Amino acid sequence: MKFLLYLLFALTSLLGLDQFTSSQVCQKCHPVIYKEYYSFQHRKASIFSDPIHKAVWDKHPLKKKKMYKCAKCHTPNDKEILTKLKNHQDALPQKNRAQLEGVSCVSCHNIKGIQKHEKSNTNILTTNKKTLYSARISEKNSNDIKYKIKTTLFGLVTKESGSPYHDIDFTNKNFYNGNVCMGCHSHKENAHKLQVCSSKISEHPNTDKENCITCHMPEVAGSFTTLKNSKTHRYHGFTGSIHKPEMLSKYVDIKFSKTTNGFDISIKNDANHPLLLHPLRVGELQVRLIRDNKTILLPISQFIRVIGKDNHPTPPWIATEILKDTQIQAKETRVIHFTQLLKKRDEILVKLGQYIVNPKMAKKLNIKNSNLTMFKIFKEERFFVK
Repeated sequence: MKFLLYLLFALTSLLGLDQFTSSQVCQKCHPVIYKEYYSFQHRKASIFSDPIHKAVWDKHPLKKKKMYKCAKCHTPNDKEILTKLKNHQDALPQKNRAQLEGVSCVSCHNIKGIQKHEKSNTNILTTNKKTLYSARISEKNSNDIKYKIKTTLFGLVTKESGSPYHDIDFTNKNFYNGNVCMGCHSHKENAHKLQVCSSKISEHPNTDKENCITCHMPEVAGSFTTLKNSKTHRYHGFTGSIHKPEMLSKYVDIKFSKTTNGFDISIKNDANHPLLLHPLRVGELQVRLIRDNKTILLPISQFIRVIGKDNHPTPPWIATEILKDTQIQAKETRVIHFTQLLKKRDEILVKLGQYIVNPKMAKKLNIKNSNLTMFKIFKEERFFVK
């Protein structure tokens, strides 16, 4: 009886009879994926779960105007606030189910296409609330797959296909080339026509072989559903420089070479976007020389993008120019030279990492969480001088 009630709730939600479809509905058939999603930033995208987003929102002039335009990407499930924004009514975040879940499973699997704009892109959602988009190479030409139960050997073997809760469309090419992410993660332009952040994907476009999904959602062990015993699934914890950096560090290559007047450390960024994308983040290279059991900290290199106005750093909504940009770009190999002369048996310890929030900006935004302002290692290498 309990299962039947749950099934009824799931069906009415996905048929559009409920304004907001919680990802808990998806948990029944996708427990592994739901567990991964639950701990990741998509679920925590609202001001009620993301301390960085809240700190920026608290300073943003739109808060005084009662216009939470961030909802477009940070809480797309909250239809009420989106409707108010469209009607130019007061639209401030309320602590409801849609806000607390941020970006839900349906938020992404409802995306039919991406509409490109100079200011920021827009997700075009399907009007067929019963169908969800997904990707499966073996069924790339199959759409509107419905739930079926097939029995063989006189009813002794039962085989299920599709989902009892929704139909599935595997034909959406955006789910194969990674462009499904570009509605929110492409770029953001402020009122002064300055791109405050950009993935610069147009310079190195997504392909079917290398894209947002193949890198940030790699195949990992475990079945994607309880209805089918698959060996692997796409990781829905979404790897990044913060979350599971070890899974992404393979796209960064660090090398050491000795020179006549010191040595070089080269960093190659194999990703199709700058190494760090969030405007508040700061990359840092720390190099230590270990000689005769003594450690010498060599000059630190930082990779940062600073925006501002009149040659002074400012918040994104005020900025009119890029004051500084030393971020490692897509497909770039950055070489940092050190003038320290080396001896045989010297050891070079290299740490490439980041500050999630620039410590200077953290003070201005009143962010006191030390976990957000401490140095976090992305990749570490050791080299020995022969």
